[in-house]
Amino acid sequence: MRRIRAAFIVSLLILVTGSSGNAATIFTANLNNAQDNVTVVGRPASFGTATFFLNDAQTSMTFTALIYNIDLTGSQSSGTASDNLVAAHIHSGPNPPNPNNGVVWGFFGSPFNDNNPNDVAMSVLPAAALPIGADFGFTISGKWDALEGNGTTLTAQIPNIIAGNAYINFHTTQFTGGEARGQLVVAATPEPASLFMSATSILAGFGYWWHRKRCSRPDRA
Repeated sequence: MRRIRAAFIVSLLILVTGSSGNAATIFTANLNNAQDNVTVVGRPASFGTATFFLNDAQTSMTFTALIYNIDLTGSQSSGTASDNLVAAHIHSGPNPPNPNNGVVWGFFGSPFNDNNPNDVAMSVLPAAALPIGADFGFTISGKWDALEGNGTTLTAQIPNIIAGNAYINFHTTQFTGGEARGQLVVAATPEPASLFMSATSILAGFGYWWHRKRCSRPDRA
């Protein structure tokens, strides 16, 4: 189910960002606590996935992330504030286990660098959209424009990103240095036409699967 949802999100982003005729370089990240060298105790471990698209002209990189068991609003979980989201960034650095590296682009909390313009959008995920192991979650998206950055720019960081020396990190009240981290890994650099056709096919298949699932529910009989 998680793979189906991830494929749907990737395909939707392809149609939104890649339908202009330019090929996008796709990066993915699988987030977990181990990459931040932390152990969550007394509450569910946090995890997530993220997908990034660097456009063909390398003038912007859009992303969408799904994060689970980190509290976006401060009211998603009860009885604790340790899981509250306080910041989220892209950092420049090699694969873990390594110490935290400097922020190159912040999109939640401080520093905040998605301001040319502000493209960040966030929403709480409904219970029906949660995978196994998630008590709650949220989605967040944004666009890193060429000249945005925390003492740097996207243009300057592209070599690090392509080389795998960049990661996304979500920081909480308990783990201010980072709780859920994922390294950006190149997934594909497809041709525009095949990219669009593949995305359309996946979305069509998802629609058929969703229709069959709804029709098979007892309350639809």
